[in-house]
Amino acid sequence: MNNVKNVFSIKDLENLTGIKAHTIRIWEKRYNVLEPMRTETNIRLYDVTNLQKLLNITLLHNHGYKISNISKLSKERIPELVNEIISEKSVKHHAISSFKMAMMNFDQTLFFSTYNRLLSERSFREVFYDVFIPLIQEVGMLWQADTITPAHEHFISHLIKQKLLTNTEEVQSVSPSKEDKVFVLYLPMNEIHELGLMFLNYEILNHGYKTIYLGESVPLDSLKDLKKYFDNIIFVCYMTVEPNKSEVNDYIKKAKKEILEESSSLWAIGRATESIEKEQLDEKFSIFNSIKGLVDFL
Repeated sequence: MNNVKNVFSIKDLENLTGIKAHTIRIWEKRYNVLEPMRTETNIRLYDVTNLQKLLNITLLHNHGYKISNISKLSKERIPELVNEIISEKSVKHHAISSFKMAMMNFDQTLFFSTYNRLLSERSFREVFYDVFIPLIQEVGMLWQADTITPAHEHFISHLIKQKLLTNTEEVQSVSPSKEDKVFVLYLPMNEIHELGLMFLNYEILNHGYKTIYLGESVPLDSLKDLKKYFDNIIFVCYMTVEPNKSEVNDYIKKAKKEILEESSSLWAIGRATESIEKEQLDEKFSIFNSIKGLVDFL
């Protein structure tokens, strides 16, 4: 069972806010902006309230407010001032901070209010590219640094997934306008990081193509069956951690041999593609460095 993390080290604060631990200590000592707890061995620990305050202070500081002036503000005035200065330029940073706080507090209401505010100003595509993709990347780093628990990651991922499903359902109700190719989207075996693939599905549908979404942990044998029903298939494989570095090239060789025919292609995207040898690239196999790069290629 996952334990909810609501007490943070100074290193956690650094990871969550981007403010160096050394600077946090100085701000705390000189300006008394945070009120940490102390262990018996005098190690600083911070609660969620301190985290929220530091995220707000960071936004103000990034907009030219001196820490000496921020420290004189009341605890009520700081969030008020943050809301007053939110502009088109700062909305991305503020939204990411709000989503991180929603994640840390398991606060669905904050997630939805932040999302709805963003959606009133921009399209779902813009929200995903400008906010959700950077947020997902940050969440991944926070998990690796042990700043958040798997429960936090699953919570925020599920809420983003809900929005993807809702928007995808809308575009799926429209018949494809392009019939020259069919896109089959899948994750390889033991790969469970699905959000990027889900957004690709949304984008490809938006471009008028038919998609067949298979989701996570799909064996190559399952892909063979689709060749009985469709011609001109483009298989889209999103690989984040699987196959691993030592296996990824063998996986590509096997995939090209078993599922590709004259009219089929394989497109790969994700962090694991960095380990694929360039010799593998040909007219049947392509690697994309980003979701936008793949979408622009459509």
